[in-house]
Amino acid sequence: MVRPHATMFAHTKATSDMSETTTRLAWLTDIHLEFCGPLVLDQLFESIVRQEVDGILIGGDITTAKDLTQSLRLLDARLNAPIYFVLGNHDYYDGSVRGVRRKVTALCAESARLHWLAKSGVIELSPTTCLLGHGGWADGRCGDYAASTVMLNDYLVIQELSGLGQELRLEIMQSFARAAAEHFETILPDVLERYSRALVLMHVPPFEEATWHEGRISDTDWLPHFCCKCVGDVLREQMQQHPDREMLVLCGHTHGAGTAQILPNLRVITGGAIYGHPKIQGVIDVDASMDEWIDGATSRE
Repeated sequence: MVRPHATMFAHTKATSDMSETTTRLAWLTDIHLEFCGPLVLDQLFESIVRQEVDGILIGGDITTAKDLTQSLRLLDARLNAPIYFVLGNHDYYDGSVRGVRRKVTALCAESARLHWLAKSGVIELSPTTCLLGHGGWADGRCGDYAASTVMLNDYLVIQELSGLGQELRLEIMQSFARAAAEHFETILPDVLERYSRALVLMHVPPFEEATWHEGRISDTDWLPHFCCKCVGDVLREQMQQHPDREMLVLCGHTHGAGTAQILPNLRVITGGAIYGHPKIQGVIDVDASMDEWIDGATSRE
């Protein structure tokens, strides 16, 4: 049974629809449902159902702001299993960060199966293993932000970032990223005291080494927009302080697949993606070893 630890929750809700033991989780990221027609959606849902998993992880970029709550309702109805998710930058497109988060909070309060990890906090998957997460945000601290020629659509169609100059835009990006870092700073010490293994779901890679794109690490032009370094700093520090604990981070955002070993006890998998072709990245057996988690999470690349 998935058992939320109440003292570590921003808010708590029942998960009585779960089976007695949660053992298998399907991981998806960057599914971009706005590019998918009914046939593709049916194929995606059927592929997930065939896995007979106990829960689904979705690492952000589900769709765009205007369709997000509708898409989450559809996922909830069609998959009939707990869904643990974070939000990606695309989920705010043609909307505002504040408005989208308000709507998602309200929706999750109505559904026993939808769990936005930035709000729901820590989910106990077994007595030794927990799940936590936050979408994060690119913070311009890797690469060369000042010289970067990249202009993401984020900076045009997300209300808080639209129409800003480079310096002010960076301030807003870093404020979003700091909020993600503070989320992990607040809960990780308790998590690592209580659990020997932590599964972390993110959207933006928290380390430069995980910013995979087209088979290689992103260059200095793209890195400012592809890495949430301030979260990575928190994760690295906490795992250095707890060498007997293990952490696996699942992320996306760059649409390139790859793995990174940050510390002996800290690994990252970045999921690949193609617009219009959503897929299961892999299936994780909660009771398996860390190496088996890695194999399971990358089994469908």
